[in-house]
Amino acid sequence: MNLEQQISSLVKAAVKALYDVDAADNQIQLQKTRPEFEGNITLVVFPFVKLARKAPAQVAAEIGEELVKSDIIAKYNAVQGFLNLVIDDAFWIQQLQAINADDQYGRQPERHQLMMVEYSSPNTNKPLHLGHVRNNLLGYSIAQIQEANGWNVVKTNIVNDRGIHICKSMLAWLKYGNGETPESSGKKGDHLIGDYYVRFDVEYKKQIAELTSKGMDEETAKKEAPLMKEAQEMLRKWEANDPEVRGLWAKMNEWVYAGFDETYKRMGVSFDKIYYESNTYLEGKSEVEKGLASGQFYRREDGSVWADLTKDGLDEKLLLRSDGTSVYMTQDIGTAKLRFQDFPIDKMVYVVGNEQEYHFKVLSILLDRLGFPFGKELVHFSYGMVELPNGKMKSREGTVVDADDLMDKMIEDARDISKDKVNTLQGITEQETNEIARKVGLGALKYFILKVDPRKNMLFNPAESIDFNGNTGPFIQYTYARIQSVLRKVTLAEDTINGEAYTRAGGTLHPKELDLIQRLCEYPAAVRAAGEEFSPAIICNYAYALACEFNSFYHDLSILNEPDEHKKALRLLLSANVAKVLRSAMALLGIEMPERM
Repeated sequence: MNLEQQISSLVKAAVKALYDVDAADNQIQLQKTRPEFEGNITLVVFPFVKLARKAPAQVAAEIGEELVKSDIIAKYNAVQGFLNLVIDDAFWIQQLQAINADDQYGRQPERHQLMMVEYSSPNTNKPLHLGHVRNNLLGYSIAQIQEANGWNVVKTNIVNDRGIHICKSMLAWLKYGNGETPESSGKKGDHLIGDYYVRFDVEYKKQIAELTSKGMDEETAKKEAPLMKEAQEMLRKWEANDPEVRGLWAKMNEWVYAGFDETYKRMGVSFDKIYYESNTYLEGKSEVEKGLASGQFYRREDGSVWADLTKDGLDEKLLLRSDGTSVYMTQDIGTAKLRFQDFPIDKMVYVVGNEQEYHFKVLSILLDRLGFPFGKELVHFSYGMVELPNGKMKSREGTVVDADDLMDKMIEDARDISKDKVNTLQGITEQETNEIARKVGLGALKYFILKVDPRKNMLFNPAESIDFNGNTGPFIQYTYARIQSVLRKVTLAEDTINGEAYTRAGGTLHPKELDLIQRLCEYPAAVRAAGEEFSPAIICNYAYALACEFNSFYHDLSILNEPDEHKKALRLLLSANVAKVLRSAMALLGIEMPERM
């Protein structure tokens, strides 16, 4: 039992003994003691005042007198209806020993339920960009946090490998590529294909301008431009399994997948199962046709198929175009069906930007209409847009903020900033220096993105993220490395710490030691809250608070030079467990911790 659970049990026993009443769980309200009062935890007494039929201060004093009979409560002070409890030092030392003995500290028991988390969802017509970075980091971190909360998690990705956008890159490569390949160009495959997606847009705009200069209105020109018509014809051939189009599509997608895999590996994210739209859209079309036959959907005069959602407070949704080709919604219906066939999913979580909130409302309704019991249980984890100081990123004008370039820049910045610090380390190799720069640069990127409430839009500032001071990844990594430096200088004799022996010898905890142990005790609650709220930001806030607490402790108290061997051993054990918890918390964010900085 944690501290709150133990105190709750003591309070229930005290109320029963004093007033012959069985207190309910919701009547026991515990909170951290305010800094202006002595105490570690405070009981709100007001729920028991009516039962006792006494003044709040008297009830607080009576319960306090009963609680100090236990081995946990050292003393108390009552302030009107609030009972501030001082926990015995021996208890805190025992808590520290329990944390030290638990290799899985912070993780919750296995709940024997499966959660699938979908994230990334790239298009195969361009490389991953800054928006994908936030998506991937959130998705991977959420999966790690839910695993720590006892879920069996399947991390999944749906690759949008078909559609008009893919045909645009294919067509541009055919027209302007001259057989260029990743090998001949020296480019990653996803970058190469992205260049041709941009090239299509450049040439397409030229054609629109030419048509409008001849008197055609812009909307008509966009439809009548030869390139767009060719791309649409290529999509029809793709869906008709034209061997030439399919062959080109397969070749170019392989280039892209190789590029994606390299980026994912570098970013430190992974997937347990990857689905491809090219395999799932036919399942979706089949379900739409069943819905059409049963009257759930209807066909318009042009042959397109629609769902009328006006009774649900929405509008009408296109499911199949007039030429029979699919839309994203059709694909998502098919993907959902296949996933629930493949896995016994208890909760399905889509990590997708907030611009798709309408899409997932519609998907939930349509799956429910089609008779899938999981339709209403889908969770859209909606997150905000990420921008750089110089403005919102764009993908069609060739000004996309590329994920690979961003990671390069972060690692280079980390190398430049930490150069002086690293050079002070004796015997460090260039390879180790590069590895430190990689961990710090990517740690800065990940932490800065994940520390923001995921539902909010955010401004990613590379210069701020790499700062070694303040609420940043490098600050927490440096704190961890500082602890490791201390621990490397000693052999930690854990058996020298015994709570009862320490207190019998007259040892008392310094307030800084006590604050740090209390903070360590809060880690499981932070993990639970992050899981309940799907918020890596909660883990970030906890890790930062713990690092700050340790640095204050390190500044005020001696560790290695402490003459009292009992105190020295206690502080070493405390430091080692701060490092353990920091490493655990940052792992939930996908952040690696350097042993030296």
